[in-house]
Amino acid sequence: MEDPEGGVKPQFDGASAAGRKDGKKSRRRKGKRGGQTRSAAHPASHELSGNAGQPARPMEDAAGHPARKRKRRRRGGHGASQEGAPQPQPMEQTGVAANAARDGGDSPSSRRNRRKHRGKRGLQGRPLTSAKPSHIQPQENRAEETARAAVPREMQNGAGRKGRPESHAYQGDRQAPEHAWPEELYAALDLGTNNCRLLIAQPTRPGQFRVVDAFSRIVRLGEGLAASGRLSDEAMERAIEALRVCASKLRNREIRRMRLIATEACRQAVNGEEFLGRVVAETGLELEIIDRETEARLAVSGCSSLVSRETRSVVLFDIGGGSSEIAVIRIGDNRFSRLANHITHWTSLPVGVVTLSERHGGRDVTPELFEGMVREVEGMLGSFDCPEIEIVQTGDFHLIGTSGTVTTLAGVHLDLPRYDRRKVDGIWLSDDEVSAMQAKLLSWDFDSRAANPCIGPDRADLVLAGCAILEAIRRRWPSPRMRVADRGLREGLLTDMMADDGVWRRNRNRRGQRAK
Repeated sequence: MEDPEGGVKPQFDGASAAGRKDGKKSRRRKGKRGGQTRSAAHPASHELSGNAGQPARPMEDAAGHPARKRKRRRRGGHGASQEGAPQPQPMEQTGVAANAARDGGDSPSSRRNRRKHRGKRGLQGRPLTSAKPSHIQPQENRAEETARAAVPREMQNGAGRKGRPESHAYQGDRQAPEHAWPEELYAALDLGTNNCRLLIAQPTRPGQFRVVDAFSRIVRLGEGLAASGRLSDEAMERAIEALRVCASKLRNREIRRMRLIATEACRQAVNGEEFLGRVVAETGLELEIIDRETEARLAVSGCSSLVSRETRSVVLFDIGGGSSEIAVIRIGDNRFSRLANHITHWTSLPVGVVTLSERHGGRDVTPELFEGMVREVEGMLGSFDCPEIEIVQTGDFHLIGTSGTVTTLAGVHLDLPRYDRRKVDGIWLSDDEVSAMQAKLLSWDFDSRAANPCIGPDRADLVLAGCAILEAIRRRWPSPRMRVADRGLREGLLTDMMADDGVWRRNRNRRGQRAK
């Protein structure tokens, strides 16, 4: 048969036509299989196994499975190999992939996949890459977490306001930095007129520590003290019950050193010493009654990290349940390691939120009643002989308040749905903001104050008495701003004990030895 072009057209019989069909199908199948063997380096090449001049062998494993399924197993094996499981090897590898396998390397695509999925979880639920330890730790309610410059922080959850032990969703929150003596724990307990508080902490970096456990409960030990001069049986029972919880926490840990103190309520009560003897008999805890000067110094030590290097003078006040401590701090060119050494004048007013509210009433407070409370505190401050503070430039002087009164004002100012110590501690409030918050609280009735999540029913009848003490302090030392500190005597106790024992100095020395 002739071709229209004039050539001879090849003749094909039925067998050759069938062979041609099979050849096309075979080529299509080979093309598909070849596509599965492409490497990242040669995406368009199809290198088949077998020697030159020999027919290519089908890309199947010993079980007869096609290459497509073998590739899926290679993908799964690749993920498993990152988990440490052996990776199954195909019958034959070609091109760049085969060379990389022989040389012990990985293909570029596999390296890209590992980078892409780094940090995700493998098939067994384990991290594909080792996670770095987090240096974040949890903390307590109205207490302190990790100390910054010797002050710990705990997460405030509001539990302490309702008389329940405070929790440590804080420190989610943070793990302690590594240090030389993980077994060295210190404990500080403060039994005040209104609260019973405990902190157990561990020294970390120089000047800092991590809270290991904490507890706080409103006990109102000084309830009725102003009228009778004695601690009531109900108040003592509430305090001893809280102290039993503290004693249990202390027994469950190996404490290197502890200091347990009692303040104004036990100082004033005629049966204060008798009560402490009962505490020893029923809980095993021996508390010491500290004087007012020691209380003022401890408050300053607990808040030292909130005083910046640029500050030249500070008036720090601690509004307690039965007394209010005020310290005037003047810092010269040479700053001591302990801020308490810069105290030039101090005083302790025999009035606190519990005693003042009992004398004037704390539930239904009118503006006239509030002003009467302010004038009473102003009369007490009038006898405090302290020179005026000279302000050279802005930022030289400010107030620092450490008490439930100022932290409550800050929480209301921030409109927090629940008191959060991390958002309150260290916050700055301007003079106008403090005045606005006091006016807002004064406009609320008792039920409105109790319904506020940052006040609660336990403090609703005390907060305005605290605001009256604060207002008297602000009138005596006008300042454009005030810093809020959610910390106090416990932090000062821990800081002083650790500094006296030299744990931070020893820690620094041991780190230096390890570095060598």
